[in-house]
Amino acid sequence: MYNKKGDDMKEKQLNALLENINYEISLLANMSAFIKQEFKDVSWAGFYLNQDEQLILGPFQGLVACTTIPFDKGVCGACAKNLTTLRVANVHEFSGHIACDSASNSEIVLPIVIDDSLYGVLDLDSTNFDRFQEDDQLILEKLVNILIKHLKRIKNN
Repeated sequence: MYNKKGDDMKEKQLNALLENINYEISLLANMSAFIKQEFKDVSWAGFYLNQDEQLILGPFQGLVACTTIPFDKGVCGACAKNLTTLRVANVHEFSGHIACDSASNSEIVLPIVIDDSLYGVLDLDSTNFDRFQEDDQLILEKLVNILIKHLKRIKNN
């Protein structure tokens, strides 16, 4: 069930966690740990960053992951190419899915766009089918906006 109060708390917690961090890698590392800790039934949470028109592995929490993803492969690549959030109920039915973890069954990937440029994507996996709902997407989009605010802050310092 949707818990708006819980979502507000997540936003406040993440903002407080990130507000005194002045290093990009530390922002990403703590946010991936925060998401893994705060969202139930998430087996992998982390970042792929845009570099040379491909995604490279960034900080994450979970099992060993793919290190590079072209924009024309997998859920992460499709998200990066189209700059749109993708929720996939069954990754085995997603054309071009990359099985970095064969136990993963559902996924949500959110683009991180800063000043009209793709910075990277936030990727969450679950071993449960149909784990990620619209409510998850809404709060995760708010959390990505908090991350963007802090990435801009440290870039401007």
